[in-house]
Amino acid sequence: MEPGAEFVSARQLYGGSVNQFTHSFSKYDWHVRWADSTDADSFKRVVSDKTRAIFCESIANPGGVISDLEGIARVAQDAGVPLIVDNTLATPYLLKPFEWGAHIVVHSATKFLGGHGNSLAGVIVEAGTFDWAKSGKYKTMTEENPSYHGIRFFETFGDFAFCVAARALSLRDLGPCLAPMNAFLVLTGMETLPLRMRRHCDNALTVARWLESSPRVEWVNYAGLEKHPMHKMQQKYCPKGAGSVFTFGLKGGFEAGMKLVNNVRIFSHLANIGDTRSLIIHPASTTHRQMSDEARVKAGAGPEVVRLSIGIEDPKDLIADLDQAMAA
Repeated sequence: MEPGAEFVSARQLYGGSVNQFTHSFSKYDWHVRWADSTDADSFKRVVSDKTRAIFCESIANPGGVISDLEGIARVAQDAGVPLIVDNTLATPYLLKPFEWGAHIVVHSATKFLGGHGNSLAGVIVEAGTFDWAKSGKYKTMTEENPSYHGIRFFETFGDFAFCVAARALSLRDLGPCLAPMNAFLVLTGMETLPLRMRRHCDNALTVARWLESSPRVEWVNYAGLEKHPMHKMQQKYCPKGAGSVFTFGLKGGFEAGMKLVNNVRIFSHLANIGDTRSLIIHPASTTHRQMSDEARVKAGAGPEVVRLSIGIEDPKDLIADLDQAMAA
């Protein structure tokens, strides 16, 4: 990215990402154009000569929308820009974006990869399939870099040039260096990722089905439910399961959502997700509070929305906890 450059992003994103893209990046004169992750043509309509990348979440947080990666990848390919996919909610256990045409995958390793809520970490994974030299738009990758001995990153490092540049330039200048202990904890957590994700998904489906039958609930937004409008998309992209993070609409709106999170006993009221412990939050009053009412609704975080991150406990205990909290 250079001053004046643009990128296209799905609007179904975590609130912090929306805030970063809209406000923080604008200070660098980088500008976002919004699209719909379920409609690949919406990305095509906003791509321009200034576009340098396309970004989406494989499973959107908190709305649980599953992106049409295959269609979006075609748009990126036609535009000659890399497709960057945040795969935090799906993890490689449920979905491998490279198989659908992504060029770069990012994770918040704080979440499912680490799995225990004990480390802050992020991961960038490069497929090595994007030709940085073809369009002439990616000068940082193709031209001599005066701050690093005149090296040409793509010419020298080829299919892992982006990750080398991220380390040699961005990490050097901005300093997002992972502590050794956090690296150890994330790597240890990753050893049990398949076991945990299977239990996460099974528990989430059980809890979602119970919520679907509850008279206190307006709707449940979990693609793993057979009647959900995105169930076919989930079966295409994530046949092993729809993940463990989903939302539901509580009758009573904003106030009811805030009261619910204050009455649970097993669920922890935290903004984190992907923990072995079950977590609950009311996005409209927390993670998405800085956004307008209209923007919150578009992001899947309306006033009645409660987000759950289902852990690996006994699902009967989780259902009992939600039942008593709703009654309270």
